[in-house]
Amino acid sequence: MKIQPLMTQSLAKQISEQLREAILSGELKADDRLPTEDELAARYQVSRPTIREALKRLAAQNLIRSRRGPTGGTFVNRPSLDDASESLTASATLLASMDQFSLTEIADARHELERTCVRLAARNPDKSVLRQLQQELEQQQSESLTDEEFCASDVRFHRALVDACQNSMLQFLMYAVIEAMQPVTNMVVYRFRDRVDVVAVHRRLYQAIEQSDAPAAESALDELMVYLKARFQAAQDWKASQS
Repeated sequence: MKIQPLMTQSLAKQISEQLREAILSGELKADDRLPTEDELAARYQVSRPTIREALKRLAAQNLIRSRRGPTGGTFVNRPSLDDASESLTASATLLASMDQFSLTEIADARHELERTCVRLAARNPDKSVLRQLQQELEQQQSESLTDEEFCASDVRFHRALVDACQNSMLQFLMYAVIEAMQPVTNMVVYRFRDRVDVVAVHRRLYQAIEQSDAPAAESALDELMVYLKARFQAAQDWKASQS
């Protein structure tokens, strides 16, 4: 690994960025052991606390892990798809809380991406996913379900639709949309939507996928998103009238 010259400011940040680049470029591979703090301090000609701070930055990004004992040390992490998805979701939730995305942008992105997912899901229906969709449908029809429980079931239903596409890249991208953005939009729109309408479209989505009818699945999703976008607008109009 090449050691680049350092500037006099933010040494820990510069070191962490160099190590991060080495990891992302593949120069340092998953499970590789990093040099010790003393060795890194000598190579970079900085103090151990500076190296320790640089490593903390990498650990916060889930790029490295530490292990104690005779065979311990600091190693390049091998994050799972779930770990990466959770990190993406956390970032998306934070950005949404800071109003970096409008409801329209969230709805449009979800519509386009999920449309691809349901089309792929209908090509080769997965029996276990169909059972999960059916279970959520049955739960959503219960009148005793609270708003929070209905919203949670709604998220699980669409998560199952995305998983049914059997495309890891789409699943990863949609994780943030479903797990982070959908709960945010549900909080805004639940007072303005009718559960009966939502469940009716969910049922058509389920039936289309069960019957391997991709056009019908896309059509049902289109209907749902048009309905939800109208509810988003109603929620925004109401909020504007209150201010």
